Amino acid sequence: MAAGYLRHLAGDRIEIRSAGTQPKSEINAIAIEAMSEEGIDISNQEPKILDDEAVIASDYVITMGCGDSCPYFPGKTYLDWVLDDPAGQGIVAVRPIRDKIRQHVEELIAKIDAKTS
Repeated sequence: MAAGYLRHLAGDRIEIRSAGTQPKSEINAIAIEAMSEEGIDISNQEPKILDDEAVIASDYVITMGCGDSCPYFPGKTYLDWVLDDPAGQGIVAVRPIRDKIRQHVEELIAKIDAKTS
């Protein structure tokens, strides 16, 4: 959902790498539905494993509760977004998670834009 919002709100101004330490085999159908309500289609995305190369190539590393399993490299800006896991939840429970993700993404974009101004 975060990558979907970043693409939607920042366009090509920000390069996005989305991955997880233990990705599922497919994108959560309820997350797809929740983002569709926002006019954002994430159905064509595929879960990817987070590897060192992706972290090395990034300026910001956003984690969502992966703890010690996330690769760490000095000099990167790490932000941990504490969110409920949408896995196994219905649309009513996922909407507030989606909305919190949007809030975090908007704050991140503003931070990045302020640095580049």
